[in-house]
Amino acid sequence: MSDEHALAVFENFKIRRVFDEKSETWYFSVVDIVAALLQQPDYQAARKYWKVLKGRLAKEGSELVTNCYQLKMAAEDGKQRLTDAANAETLLRLVQSVPSPKAEPIKLWLAKVGYERIQDMSDPARSLDRAREYWKLHGRSEKWIQQRMMGQETRNKLTDYWNNHEIEGEEEYAILTNIIHREWSGVSVKLHKQIKGLKTQNLRDHMSEAELIFTALAELSTRQIAQSVEATGMAENSEAGKKGGKIARRARLELEEKTGKSVVTGENFLPPGAPRKKLEEDSDESR
Repeated sequence: MSDEHALAVFENFKIRRVFDEKSETWYFSVVDIVAALLQQPDYQAARKYWKVLKGRLAKEGSELVTNCYQLKMAAEDGKQRLTDAANAETLLRLVQSVPSPKAEPIKLWLAKVGYERIQDMSDPARSLDRAREYWKLHGRSEKWIQQRMMGQETRNKLTDYWNNHEIEGEEEYAILTNIIHREWSGVSVKLHKQIKGLKTQNLRDHMSEAELIFTALAELSTRQIAQSVEATGMAENSEAGKKGGKIARRARLELEEKTGKSVVTGENFLPPGAPRKKLEEDSDESR
């Protein structure tokens, strides 16, 4: 499986998915699809329904269950956890087993998602345009969108460097990312998400313009430092990450001193009244 994880949206339901580059196939979270079919916002209720249905289908000898895979996807706590996933063909068979007025619309939606991915692979600019339109629909300004896309380009260059210098797998990428983030912001990625009241949402999609700029500065500095010493492996790239993050941290502290405002903020693009989680850890600067 590739490391491309994303959230798709069917009406108001978010569907986790993973793309397999080799087979050019999307694998979707079965529980999320079940929730959308049932119009059930309670994840645990949808999970219980799938557990019962899965047991019944297994007793009937249905190939639907055997065609499901256990893949890692972001859970409510932000951690990557194994969950049942299936391709569109298998899910279309699942749809027949769940009585729902949403059956036909979700069939069309699954087909549309697959077709759009094929288009994106032949013309990457289409996916960028789609992301831009998505951000516009959710109230982001042109200035914010431009900063988000520039920051993503900086991020991609850093991960390309890691990929070519013995950094392997999502876990190592996440560790290095957290080192850089903690250094520049004073808080971990996990705590930053908690401050913003986020769960499975992408942190960068909820950053302020300033947060995006300092994240990009930290990652740009990290890459250039790593390149200057030809950092290879976790130990050397961790050290480069600390140094790169500290450069952005010094700039952040100077700006905060001049403005009297914190760069790290609870601002987000969640619907009004979204609940906030209790903070589970202290920031570096409160110790």
